[in-house]
Amino acid sequence: MRPARAFIDLDALRHNYRLARELGGHKALAVVKADAYGHGAVRCARALEPEADGFGVACIEEALELREAGIRAPILLLEGFFQADELALIDRHDLWCVVQATWQIEAIERARLQRPLTVWLKLDSGMHRLGLAPDEYRACLQRLRALPQVREVVAMTHFSRADELDSHRTQEQLENFHRVIDGQGVGGSQMTASVANSAALLGWPAIRAQFARPGLMLYGATPFAAPHPLADRLRPVMTLESQVIAVRELGEGEPVGYGARFVTERPTRVGVVAIGYADGYPQFAPNGTPIWIDGQPGRVIGRVSMDMLTVDLDGHPEAGIGSRVELWGNHIRAGRLAERAATSAYRLLCGLKRVPRTYLGG
Repeated sequence: MRPARAFIDLDALRHNYRLARELGGHKALAVVKADAYGHGAVRCARALEPEADGFGVACIEEALELREAGIRAPILLLEGFFQADELALIDRHDLWCVVQATWQIEAIERARLQRPLTVWLKLDSGMHRLGLAPDEYRACLQRLRALPQVREVVAMTHFSRADELDSHRTQEQLENFHRVIDGQGVGGSQMTASVANSAALLGWPAIRAQFARPGLMLYGATPFAAPHPLADRLRPVMTLESQVIAVRELGEGEPVGYGARFVTERPTRVGVVAIGYADGYPQFAPNGTPIWIDGQPGRVIGRVSMDMLTVDLDGHPEAGIGSRVELWGNHIRAGRLAERAATSAYRLLCGLKRVPRTYLGG
C-alpha cells in the first residue's frame, strides 16, 4: 500500500474546540464544512458531539451526511437553502438555516412545515458577500418573527478582515451590526447573536456573542501571518506523512526533477517521497521548504511532482527507504508551509486528496 497517510488527532480537535468556547464565552458552533476542512466531517462531528453546541456546514448535502451518520446535534446551513424545495428536507431533518435574501423569506412564508424553523438572519455589515442590507434588516426580522413557520431568529454577520489585526474594519463591522440589532430582542432581552469566526475569537477577544463559529482554529491552524499568543495554544489536528521510497546518489552539478529547478552543489543523497500535488501538497513549494525526516528537520529540493517529491538526505545519514517524512503537522505547521508555498492553511487542509486518514484519540 502507498505509504502516504494523514493522522487525525481527535484529542487535539477537542482541545481546540474547548479553547474556542472559552474565548467566545458562551456557545460555539463547530464548523465542519468541506469535510471538516479535509479532516473528515463525520468522524470529527462524532468526536465533538458530546460537548459541541452544534455544527456548521455549507449546504444541505453536508448536513444530510451528518444526519445519516447519526449526528443529532443542531446543524446550521451556513449558506442557507438554494431552492425553496429544500425546505422540506430542512424540516424533515430538523436543521437550522441561514437566511440572507428576501426571496428566502418569501419561500418560508409559502412553506408548509411540520415544525417551526430556527433561522439565522444574516446582516451584511460590510463584507458585501451575502446578507441583508442594514436598511432592510429590521423589516425582514419582524416579518420572520410574525410567521408561524419560525421558532427563533438569531442575528449573524461575518467579518471580512478579522485576520488583519491592524485593520479597523472589524470594529467598523461590529458597530454596524450593533447599530442594526440593538434593541431588537424580544421582551427587552438581548437578541441572540453570532459574529465571531476563528480570527475574531483569537484576535479580537473583546468581541463576544452567544454563538461563536470556529472553523480553521478547530483544526489547529492559525489565521494570522505572525505568531499570536492565543493561536499558539492551538494543537495541530492533522499530521500528513509519507515515506522515502527510493534513494539516489548524485554527484555535483546534477539536476533533480522536472525543469532542473534544483541542481546539486556537491555530492548529494536524494530521497524520493511518495506524495505529491495530486495528494494536496503544494506543487510550487520552493527549494528549501521544511519537512521532517525521521524526527529531524529536512528540506524539499526540486519541483513537486503529481505523485512524488524529493528531499535532501544530506545530514540524515541513517535515513533511507522507509524513512518517515512529515509534510505538515506537529513539527511543520500548516501555516508555515502555506507561507513558504504562497498559499493558505485553508487551501492546504481542504485540498487533501487521495490520502487515507487514520484517527487517533477515539
